[in-house]
Amino acid sequence: MMRTLKISTYLAADLETVKSYLMTPALLNYVVAGLMKFHPIEPNFFPSKWVEGKFSVKMFAFHFLPIGKQIVGIEFPQKSDHWVLRDNGSGSIAKTWDHLIFLESEGGGTRYTDEVSIDAGLFTLPIYIYAFIFYSYRQMRWRKLVNLNFRPLNDQLIE
Repeated sequence: MMRTLKISTYLAADLETVKSYLMTPALLNYVVAGLMKFHPIEPNFFPSKWVEGKFSVKMFAFHFLPIGKQIVGIEFPQKSDHWVLRDNGSGSIAKTWDHLIFLESEGGGTRYTDEVSIDAGLFTLPIYIYAFIFYSYRQMRWRKLVNLNFRPLNDQLIE
């Protein structure tokens, strides 16, 4: 049974800046640090900027506990009123993990919204509850990163 979750936050950075960092795969592991880690399998590296395509990853809870494989399916659907990145993914646990990220200008900042549709069979409800925690955590890390003027991520990109 499919379930859809939608969580939104305000980021005190302009849309183009948020979009620029969102397009950096290093951001993915930064915003989930402490909770998860994604390790690329095929190809065995992430591109410097996301491009459309499928990326196979291993997922680790708390950076060390293997929890399965996932396909990260990057797409850029055309929308007229906001910018969208789609991860039309699937994996060993969730057969459907269709994640949309919406960016919209709001005041001097950006409205950032995660919307994910999940189908994991009998595990859909517990995975949905986990997704609520996961995306709430990611958005908290996004806000912290913006408040630090992206310095922690900039340091990672330089190394």
